[in-house]
Amino acid sequence: MVAYEPVPPQEAIDAGRVILRDGTAAQLRRATPGDADRMRAFWGRVSPDARARRFLGGVSDQSALDSLLPSGGATVLLVLRGDQSIIATGCFVPDQAEQPTAAEVALLVEDDEVGHGCGTLLLERLAMLAARQGITRFRALTQPDNRAMIDVFRTSGFRLRSVQEDGATEIEFSIEPTKESVDRAAMRDRVATVASLRPLLHPRSVAVIGASRDPDAIGHRILQYLVRGDFNGPVYPVNPHAQVVSCVPAHPSVLDIPGPIDLAVIAVPTAAVLPVIEQCGQKGVRAAVVISAGFAETGPEGRARQDELVERARGYGMRLVGPNCLGVLSADPEVRLNASFSPVFPHWGPVAMSSQSGALGLAVLEYADQMGLGLASFVSVGNKADVSGNDLIQYWGEDPAIRVILLYLESFGNPRRFARLARAVGRTKPIVAVKAGRTAAGRRAAGSHTAALAAGETAVAALFEQAGVIRADTLEEMFDVAALLASQPLPAGPRVALVTNAGGPGILAADALAAAGLEVPEPSPDLQARLRAVLPLSASVRNPVDMIASAGPAELRAALGAVLADPGFDAAIAIFVPVGLCSPDAASEAIAGAVVQARAGGCTKPVTACIMAGTAQPQPLQAGDERVPVYRFPEAAARAIARAHEYARWQRTPLGDIPALAGLDGATARSICQAARTRGGPYLEPDEVQRLLAAAGLPVVEGAVVADADAAAAAAERLGFPVVVKLVAHTLTHKSDVGGVQLDLRDPGAVRAACARIEAGLRAAGHDAAELMGYLVQPQVAGGTELFVGVTQDPSFGPLVAFGLGGTLVELLHDVAFRITPLTGRDADEMIHAIAGFPLLDGFRGRPPADVDAVRDVLLRVSGLAEAVPEIAELDLNPLVALPSGQGCRILDARVRLH
Repeated sequence: MVAYEPVPPQEAIDAGRVILRDGTAAQLRRATPGDADRMRAFWGRVSPDARARRFLGGVSDQSALDSLLPSGGATVLLVLRGDQSIIATGCFVPDQAEQPTAAEVALLVEDDEVGHGCGTLLLERLAMLAARQGITRFRALTQPDNRAMIDVFRTSGFRLRSVQEDGATEIEFSIEPTKESVDRAAMRDRVATVASLRPLLHPRSVAVIGASRDPDAIGHRILQYLVRGDFNGPVYPVNPHAQVVSCVPAHPSVLDIPGPIDLAVIAVPTAAVLPVIEQCGQKGVRAAVVISAGFAETGPEGRARQDELVERARGYGMRLVGPNCLGVLSADPEVRLNASFSPVFPHWGPVAMSSQSGALGLAVLEYADQMGLGLASFVSVGNKADVSGNDLIQYWGEDPAIRVILLYLESFGNPRRFARLARAVGRTKPIVAVKAGRTAAGRRAAGSHTAALAAGETAVAALFEQAGVIRADTLEEMFDVAALLASQPLPAGPRVALVTNAGGPGILAADALAAAGLEVPEPSPDLQARLRAVLPLSASVRNPVDMIASAGPAELRAALGAVLADPGFDAAIAIFVPVGLCSPDAASEAIAGAVVQARAGGCTKPVTACIMAGTAQPQPLQAGDERVPVYRFPEAAARAIARAHEYARWQRTPLGDIPALAGLDGATARSICQAARTRGGPYLEPDEVQRLLAAAGLPVVEGAVVADADAAAAAAERLGFPVVVKLVAHTLTHKSDVGGVQLDLRDPGAVRAACARIEAGLRAAGHDAAELMGYLVQPQVAGGTELFVGVTQDPSFGPLVAFGLGGTLVELLHDVAFRITPLTGRDADEMIHAIAGFPLLDGFRGRPPADVDAVRDVLLRVSGLAEAVPEIAELDLNPLVALPSGQGCRILDARVRLH
């Protein structure tokens, strides 16, 4: 069976921004007793008919109002807009008496907001919150003719059962996510996000607020670039001190502009931004780009200003880019929008980019222009107060004109949502990212630059691996890869042919390919014969194919054409150095001609070129209707091919599912941890650890925790010899360092002596005897391979699962693979095969192969446990012994720390 993960919301489940079906934004939060006046006003705006449908009959207004506020275990959510007016509310009330896993759910939406998706959104969020409380079913009571409410339940994707009785309809359904419910939620989320960003990237009219007559002012430059860029719509300067700016009539405020405004670009002093946003809201502006700085990047006071800015924008349903950003560009010929202070306006191309750094964006746009890479859209997200990279991935994923998405990231706002969106979009469009802040120094710089919390490098690497994101080490590499992906097919395999007129560059390319895990195979005898027929006698027809310096354009075209036609290669790199009679222009024509001829013959292999001539940035070659990317150095071409191969391999491999695991009792696991938190102390006691692992269906070895040596000896006789005796102490992470693990004990005397050695070792290591809490006695497990499985909580990414060789090797070798929960079956398989020690599990040098399926099951159950019990801060299973194939695994030691 398969388990389905609900669509991660834009922000928190019960708080933050929500996007409605018409693309407008609103605010979601829990209701509080202080909302009584707002609720009363909401009640007054709702029609009597809507009230009757919600509450059936015989309920007084006061009773109905009381039920809309949190009390008696009820969870109540509000959707608010404008001046924090409620436009919809939803709640559930657990049925503690008869069915503790069931709850009654109810929704009420203001009449004018019906059809905008408020009810469906509230139902999705309430279901997520209820599941966290162990509730599995919702039921609702409504009138049979209440089609709007019944349709909300029916279109949710949950499996419904309805019964009509006494003039009412009772609907009951499981809130466990299904494929249909998740797919529908994802579709609704996608449609709403795309609709909300269209006024930003395809506006029909633009107002520049802060348009100045000073040619050095940012507002002046933005107006100039909009007009000079031939924006396909009216542009309105806003300046209260001028009637005309740059020959365009100006207006004192946005409220004075005739007609609707889709996009407002705001470049005013920090103190004026909030009043301007208020005016934009009153005008009905759909989106705003706040260029102005002085917000969260400056400290706590700026953060407070930014929070108020976002709250006001959402109150009016606006989307907002920035603050503290470069702006937004769209090179779409139907738009031609340069709502930024970048003097460079890119030519149109199938690439879109989001940058978290505005200053870097200026350099990026100039570099892309120099290398001839066209951009369809560029968005500088700045402080990401509202519009984020996640929103843009979703928008560009739906844009058929976009083939490649580029991201410059300094932090993640919602990594789980990023993972889901990137994984979905990446199946059809590659995402290439540069993540700054890999080192401690880089993270400090990123934090001071964006006032953002930098995520751990381990988590970032795991996230990109799972989501299929192509990680570039530098901005230059990102554009090198983008140039290939935007213009060439993906390689079908790892075999690359190199055709060169100079040996050195060919060797460098071969080394770079091999370092990236690609192959530079020997040509077949038939291909070698064909190459000899067209190349000079002294040429090498191996791989790299070295045509030698005397080769001319005809030889280059023939050799490249031959390797492209040969089924033994999946990609080709043509390398040219002007060392002979052939000019760079002639070489370029020869390469382009070979590509055109190969395409006519049905070739779908990617081709890149390296032309090492001149000092200018190499321009792509035009080969018929396609472009061939050209690189200055062979290593860059090789790395681009390697990244494309990695992505193609990820794209071809099924994503995998999150399995529904029989025997994983999340409710029992949660109750164990919640009881331990009530008891106090961060660590679970050994017996609690045993019960927790058993609740997850994990194969923990039976054991007994005892207080003294005599009890240990008695426990050993009951369990059966040989046994292992271990120190029990919360203050020590590594028991073996103080002699706290005694093995192969075969009689009661050996057990008593082992207990004495443990106590003596503890004292010798400088520890107080009081740290000894007792002894854990377990049967000894013979044979197998020691492994390590763990969970740790990343502050931004949530639970991370770790896997590697166990015992002391985990710290010595650091041979560990990480993934972010929830794990799919594919994630678990990749983790197992990713460690360098995998041959030990695969029958290395005559060892019996380990039960890899059992290891996989442990990884998936640990992931499921971490998802079900968010109180778990750290979990270590070390060692986990993988027995020979078919014999399973055994957890010999475990440690659990709670939040």
